[in-house]
Amino acid sequence: MTGSPVPSALDREPLFLEFFYLLREAGLPVSSREWLIFIEALSKGLAAADLYRFYALARATLIKSEQHYDVFDQCFTHYFAGAEAPNAFAKALDEWLQHPLPVPELSPEEMEMLEQYDLDTLHKMFEERLNEQNERHDGGNKWIGTGGTSPFGHGGRNPAGIRVGGAGGGRTAVQIAAKRRFRNYRSDLVLDIRQIGMALRRLRRLGRDGRPTEVDIDETIDATAKNAGDLDIIFSPPRENRLKVLLLMDVGGSMDPFAILVSRLFSAAHQASHFREFNAFYFHNCIYDEVYRTANLRDGMSTVELMRWLQPETRLIVVGDAHMAPYELTSPFGAVDYWQQNNVEGIRWLQRVERHFKKSVWLNPIGRRYWGHPTIQMVGDVFSMHELTLEGLDAAIADLH
Repeated sequence: MTGSPVPSALDREPLFLEFFYLLREAGLPVSSREWLIFIEALSKGLAAADLYRFYALARATLIKSEQHYDVFDQCFTHYFAGAEAPNAFAKALDEWLQHPLPVPELSPEEMEMLEQYDLDTLHKMFEERLNEQNERHDGGNKWIGTGGTSPFGHGGRNPAGIRVGGAGGGRTAVQIAAKRRFRNYRSDLVLDIRQIGMALRRLRRLGRDGRPTEVDIDETIDATAKNAGDLDIIFSPPRENRLKVLLLMDVGGSMDPFAILVSRLFSAAHQASHFREFNAFYFHNCIYDEVYRTANLRDGMSTVELMRWLQPETRLIVVGDAHMAPYELTSPFGAVDYWQQNNVEGIRWLQRVERHFKKSVWLNPIGRRYWGHPTIQMVGDVFSMHELTLEGLDAAIADLH
């Protein structure tokens, strides 16, 4: 690798421009400015003619959020190793495959030679061939070929001076990218308790009440500056958490497949220490004249009493698929549970609850592409509805602020 001339940015840019378009087509927000920074970094030799450094440099300069790391790894693997591309875009046709060369068949002598070596010896010989190779090789005299589907080939150098293959048995950048170590950071995946807890933490609201017993640093600095430098200490009441949260959860029936996910949300909210007050109740399909403290829909509480008890400042989070028979929303006595004597339509109960609480959201575990069902659309007209994913929870938290 030493002694190889470092090509200019003009030499590199046409080579990797398809990679840029691949990232954009996958939905990654890579701007032209970030791409030019990446090209400039390449021209300064920061990749050091090594694909692993190239991978790290590209991710550092082109990707702004860790939730995009997984898609970036898929694009990187696809472009540099010919792996399957993400489903979000049509698979790009590699330039290498546009001019394929026939793979030579092994002669009887070569087959006999292969049988003399065990797998470890063949692997070692293969690595030796990679170290010797400096250009594309599709067969020829060396019976251990290195041809592949990558547009850059494995083990050789491409015109930009980036070494694609790896000698010495260490993991290459393509192998690391293929492991998709960042798939859990993706915003469209379901949540675990830690992720939910971190998202809910952003709901925290602090206010000041009571006697002024704490030094307010910001106000003290401001007052001292206005006092020509003479110290003027300002005291304020202690900050306390004022956030109250109500969680209403749909259970049973079509919600059974999402029981674990909803349990994670409940556990994260229940364990949160940044709420002044947290309450959770259950319902089935729709909120009617009662909600329940237990998942078996026992120990009920009047919905009217619930709204009298909890102030409008309480943040309301409703979790449910909103998927039910239309009459359960639109008809009096439409509740499927026979002990529910609701003489008011379910949709009117939802409207009452939504009007009472100043800030409310509905989290739906069903993917957005399936929200065409009539009752889901009706509920979505009442509540601000979001998917129960990391991205959806982030958007819901923003609505609750």
